[in-house]
Amino acid sequence: MNLLASVRVALTALRINALRTVLAMLGVIIGVGSVIVMVSISEGAKQAVEERISSFGANLLIIRPGSNSRGGRRGGAGTATFLSDADVEAIRTEVDGIAAASGEMSGSAAIVSDGENWTTRIQAVNEDYFETRDWFTVEGRVFNRDEVEDGARVVVIGQTVADEIFGGNDPLGQTIRVGTTPMLVIGVLEEKGQSNWGSDQDDVAFVPITTGRDRIFGYEFGVRDPVFGIYAEVEGGANVARVRSDIEYMMRIRRNIQPGAEDDFNVRDLAEFIRAQNETEDQLGLLLAATAAISLLVGGIGIMNIMLVSVTERTREIGLRLAVGAKRRDIRNQFLIESVVLCVTGGLIGLGIGVIGTFIVGSMGDFPVAIQPVVAALAIGSSAFVGVFFGFYPAFRASRLDPIEALRFE
Repeated sequence: MNLLASVRVALTALRINALRTVLAMLGVIIGVGSVIVMVSISEGAKQAVEERISSFGANLLIIRPGSNSRGGRRGGAGTATFLSDADVEAIRTEVDGIAAASGEMSGSAAIVSDGENWTTRIQAVNEDYFETRDWFTVEGRVFNRDEVEDGARVVVIGQTVADEIFGGNDPLGQTIRVGTTPMLVIGVLEEKGQSNWGSDQDDVAFVPITTGRDRIFGYEFGVRDPVFGIYAEVEGGANVARVRSDIEYMMRIRRNIQPGAEDDFNVRDLAEFIRAQNETEDQLGLLLAATAAISLLVGGIGIMNIMLVSVTERTREIGLRLAVGAKRRDIRNQFLIESVVLCVTGGLIGLGIGVIGTFIVGSMGDFPVAIQPVVAALAIGSSAFVGVFFGFYPAFRASRLDPIEALRFE
């Protein structure tokens, strides 16, 4: 019997016992469907994190006042002494491999213009900030070093602020009040859209750090020219780990931290997030593989059970085929093909349910999802393997039946 004929016979046998066939496939359907859903959501989350990290830049170092311990009591982030403009300048000029560095302070304030008002996030930064974060303007320009040093009353706004305050009008050259300070709009930033954490990245206004510190935030920090954090971009080709180590060494000296004492600042290397993410993804992959293996194992056991029942019910048919000249390998191949068809069909149904379920879960929970063709192919391949592995014993048993005894079977 050729392969096509064997497949036709297998489909006929499965169709005759439709309910039993569906119940046999149920384990494979659930196993494949659940794996497709879990892997798709996991892959979508992974891509979202990668995009978020890419938006920061893998060569970006972030320096902030960190946790410190005094008298046995451990302070939280922000309890250490603030960083300062002098630290920004030292990192920019004294550390090899730094392409740009900027201090940053942030808060919120109302923006008012011609009766329109909008409360938004205000970020006070140096001129290098836009380079470190890959922010570009679609209209106008960003402020320069002279404007930062002079504390100029200029502002660069995001698309959301431009839409809310000016509607369809041109914001360039317009004067708006940020808090209580009149400022000139000199630029509008390109649209970045929503972040992966749900915040509107375009709902922001940037001002020179000196202007923000003196005129908008306007409260004491206990440090001359303080900044909340420093963003440092590492030059392409430079060793990020070495640059980070140099910054840490210099900052310990600048902050008079004694040998053996704990740092009261922290330097974050975004490569750490990538490494941590990869480790998490590896662990999640092992968990999903174990889940898939268990699901398919249960489904495979169900397939074997159904195939053994099928062999018993069709014993006289097997005996008759052997008696009229069918070879034992033909009998074995017939039942093996039935098992594979059963599993692959279940895998295809599970794949369809998994794809639909992925989009339903993604839309209901607003999760990012990514269905990988490789995962779908692997799921179908695994289904076929289950069919061969768990169908071999019933098929072998059918092929070893004695024709005489099989024909006598009641």
